[in-house]
Amino acid sequence: MAVNGTAAEIMSVVVSDTSRVADDIFLFELRHGHGADLPEFTAGSHIALRVPNGLERKYSLCNDPAERDRYVIAVKREAEGRGGSVSFVDGTKAGDKLLISAPRNDFGLVKSPAGYLFVAGGIGITPILSMVRHLKSSGAGRFKLYYCARTPGTTAFGDVLGGPQFRGQVTIHHDRGDPAQALDLWPLLERPKGHLYCCGPRSMMQAVRDMTGHWSPSSVHFEAFAEPPKRSPQDQPFRVRLMRSGDVIEVPVGVTILEALRGRGHVVPSSCESGTCGTCRTKLLGGAADHRDLVLTESEQADNIMLCVSRARSAELQIDR
Repeated sequence: MAVNGTAAEIMSVVVSDTSRVADDIFLFELRHGHGADLPEFTAGSHIALRVPNGLERKYSLCNDPAERDRYVIAVKREAEGRGGSVSFVDGTKAGDKLLISAPRNDFGLVKSPAGYLFVAGGIGITPILSMVRHLKSSGAGRFKLYYCARTPGTTAFGDVLGGPQFRGQVTIHHDRGDPAQALDLWPLLERPKGHLYCCGPRSMMQAVRDMTGHWSPSSVHFEAFAEPPKRSPQDQPFRVRLMRSGDVIEVPVGVTILEALRGRGHVVPSSCESGTCGTCRTKLLGGAADHRDLVLTESEQADNIMLCVSRARSAELQIDR
């Protein structure tokens, strides 16, 4: 079964190797079936694929973009998730053939003479690992990485990041699952410098967003490694009025605005669908939005909304479509 995309964007690869890199985190190495080079990718890219149970999932590439002979992804087996990761980890072995999308990047590195600050949590290390590998091998910029995990056993690629090649550039922090032992982010974020990249649990990314209001919005970048929850206890159904077309669309609980629009035949651009890339930004013309993205600044929230994750605090939203 093919992943979404045109024929030119879909390719067949072979799983050449699998291994366990931390508790419930597994590495998969993908290569061209005939040994040819794979299409180029940039640090922060991801691929999409269909797992054996039919769900489509996106996984960040975590190897150095200079490597053209393979793609490497790491997948956390989420026993309490929606079943995609369990299906992939349990149902994929060396020698299997997969159909994948061409690499796409919603989390690309911006040139930064002042350097880079990376904050990663858990499996959120995967796109950032590709970034630091690229910066290290190419000499394209200075960086510091702070990587948070619960324990040494849950620290993916801890042996690599704790190795001599990253000495003085990487700090690995273990909180043992105790909020009182969480990494204090404020000393890292108090003084804006260079570009900041953050990927990890949504609670971590929200904390970073809250502490970077004094940074330039263009210098703070987020990527979600998991889909945001579609339901919250306070959610209510609402309607969206498209002011240009005149269409009025009901948005039930458990359905995003993006999904509701597409269900009525509207074509809406999107990419991450997790509120981190900004592709689905739309002008908000009326109503009170419940903003759940990590892109819009406080001043931008007054007249913009991200259709992929945000909802309404009023009975109706009016948008520029």
